[in-house]
Amino acid sequence: MIRTISKIAVLIVFASSYISAQERVTIVGDSLVGGKIDGESIREVFGNVVITQGDVTVTCRKALQFLNRNEFELTGNVVATQDTITLFTEKGRYFGEFKMARSDTSIMMYDGNVVLSADFGTHFFDEKKSVFTSDVELFDSLSTLKSDELIYYNDLDKAVATGNVIIADSSSVIYADSLIHIREKNYTKAFENVKIKNPENNTDIFCGMLEDFGDSNYTKISINPVMIKIDTSNNGRIDSLLIAANFMESFDDDNPRLKATDSVEIVRGEFSSINERTVYFRDNDAISTYKKESEKKQPVMWFGNTQLLGDSVYIKLIDNQLNEIDIFEHSIIISKNENFDFRYDQISGDTLKLFFKESKLDFAEVFGGVLSIYYIYDENATEGLIKATSKNAKIIFNDNKVNKVNLYVEPDSEYHPEKLVRGSEKEFTLPSFMLFENRPNKESILKRR
Repeated sequence: MIRTISKIAVLIVFASSYISAQERVTIVGDSLVGGKIDGESIREVFGNVVITQGDVTVTCRKALQFLNRNEFELTGNVVATQDTITLFTEKGRYFGEFKMARSDTSIMMYDGNVVLSADFGTHFFDEKKSVFTSDVELFDSLSTLKSDELIYYNDLDKAVATGNVIIADSSSVIYADSLIHIREKNYTKAFENVKIKNPENNTDIFCGMLEDFGDSNYTKISINPVMIKIDTSNNGRIDSLLIAANFMESFDDDNPRLKATDSVEIVRGEFSSINERTVYFRDNDAISTYKKESEKKQPVMWFGNTQLLGDSVYIKLIDNQLNEIDIFEHSIIISKNENFDFRYDQISGDTLKLFFKESKLDFAEVFGGVLSIYYIYDENATEGLIKATSKNAKIIFNDNKVNKVNLYVEPDSEYHPEKLVRGSEKEFTLPSFMLFENRPNKESILKRR
């Protein structure tokens, strides 16, 4: 039974106080009804309800107070404020003993910097911490964050989000299982099933962990990172550039670039590579791979049936098509004739430049210390090979296969007839000849995600 104690409209006639472990709670309103529910003493306050506890103020149209627990059921245009923090909901609870507010309906929090909303939420006023769940959205001037659950620390400008996390700004979108975001420092750390999408240049990066230092224009990408860039050339051909590594770094300064290190794999069309460090220059659409002086392992590349090695490599694309590859120091081209078991055209030199036309290898130029071995054919009949040296050379390709070799400056050559070559092909190799079998492809890279 509920018993009416007093009811006086317009005038605020009731004030109740409760000494908790923290601070006194007072409540005022236009009218009061008191009594018991299931043996528990309660008070109902109607009209212009104001609850105050220290620096916290809660207003609503109706409040039901449970005296022994000092809890309040709040109904109608509920607004809770503390300093710059304001919470809005239509129905909720306030816990005086814990200085905490909770809503099981739509709730919104605003602190002057961010707007946080969700289907359900709890706010701890002493800690200045919000725990929101279900369809959570966090907005600020730089980004929008969505998740299944989010904890926000007002004093730290820090959000900890879990479950189907999405954070978007003007240039990119990050997806993750969980994420930490510090607004003031523009810092983000994402965990598990991370995807970074850049719609402007059609680039996606997948990884297990990301750490973005927004103010420094620098991002660390680790745990099996894979970059996929979908390109469309002028002739309408669609292709993808894939880069995988053990670790990546993104620099968004005046020279935007992605640096990949440790077990790097690259695939684009018929071109592929394995190396230890690669830099992809996003604005110039160029790729550089190189080895340190202390390392023995050279970058290895393939194009069609041709394998290339060198200490450092610069790859240039124009209109999203492979245009030129420059190889420096200890460079060598090895091109296989697939019709025979072990017949490789080989040419090495100090510097090697390959030029492409319509995504096919057109010709190559070799400069300095040229050594070459190339086989001669009369249609499909073998005619032996030529070993030659010169200072410079030019190789003409047809359908990505060696068609002609021109030697320049001090050329010297010797012919080996077929009867001396057949069965002894493995004896005819250059000093730097080496074959690699672990050529990457799209499938092998995508498995690393």
